[in-house]
Amino acid sequence: MTLRIAFITDAWHPQINGVVTTLHNTCLTLGELGHDVKVISPDQFKTIPCPSYPSIRLAINCYGKVSQQLDEFNPERVHIATEGPLGLAARKYCLKHKLAFTTSFHTLFAEYINLRFKIPVSMGYAFLRWFHGPAKKVMVATPSVEADLIARGFKNQLVRWTRGVKTDFYYPRDEDFLELPRPIAMFVGRVAIEKNIAAFLAVDFPGSKVIVGDGPQLKELKEQFPEAVFVGFQSGEPLARHLASADVFVFPSRTDTFGIVLLDALASGVPVAAYPVTGPLDVITSDKVGNLNEDLKVAMTEALKLDPQDCRNFALNYTWAHCTEQFFNNLVPAIEDIKQPESSLVTETL
Repeated sequence: MTLRIAFITDAWHPQINGVVTTLHNTCLTLGELGHDVKVISPDQFKTIPCPSYPSIRLAINCYGKVSQQLDEFNPERVHIATEGPLGLAARKYCLKHKLAFTTSFHTLFAEYINLRFKIPVSMGYAFLRWFHGPAKKVMVATPSVEADLIARGFKNQLVRWTRGVKTDFYYPRDEDFLELPRPIAMFVGRVAIEKNIAAFLAVDFPGSKVIVGDGPQLKELKEQFPEAVFVGFQSGEPLARHLASADVFVFPSRTDTFGIVLLDALASGVPVAAYPVTGPLDVITSDKVGNLNEDLKVAMTEALKLDPQDCRNFALNYTWAHCTEQFFNNLVPAIEDIKQPESSLVTETL
């Protein structure tokens, strides 16, 4: 049994982040399993730059085209992945046509807009409760996120949708790729205020600190921390080689719901240093693969003592096939009197 699955997201290529990685790999795997997946994404619409983050494009005047695409596709399952303009348009369409749908919670949206625009976190969560309220299920990556949403008044059925890593792409490689004083402490990701990179760069630590990525805070951090090495945006083989050349991966963010890059680092044989907050707490569940500490210097020092092979072995437990199976089994019939399939097509195929 194959299904027509509508997947609506405001986060899509050419953006490169954990959300896009998750959505892309899930849709790709669903397609490989024979499902007809219709992705509705910003590249299909007129867009404007996101305030304070111009590399992210937001669709405008999109309801009519979203409605047309959903009318023509006639989905059997609808998943709204994000709370942006396209997500709002799809939500409106589903409510108008009495279609059941699922949503997912990928980022700490309320905390992000508080950091960028000083909008109170309470107002952000009021919007999020309203947005996700009609969803039959809300997919979350970790138990910590689930507990936090329950505490913040979410009444939905919260279900798990974990993450994966391409272990045939991220794996231990030649550490001499970067000829820098060791140990090499590295951050890979978006160079933006919510990633709290300055906390990492301010740590008094021997060796070299390397930042891989681009973003709106890049110029500011370069000026503030001239001793750090900023290699800019990397992708493909160069990205994998940079990551595998590190001795410790530092994840200073306090606002991530998961942090897929943590799995990328572990698959590359690189231990993790991070704060004991949502995201790292749910991923770094073994003290053999990372150290979580409110003192980032302590976390980095302790992580350096860990065995790269333990990190690699830990990451092998996370696959996109399992991630996609969870997603598929969480979906609900758009027309609610349609019976759910008795077993998962993903499981049957695998």
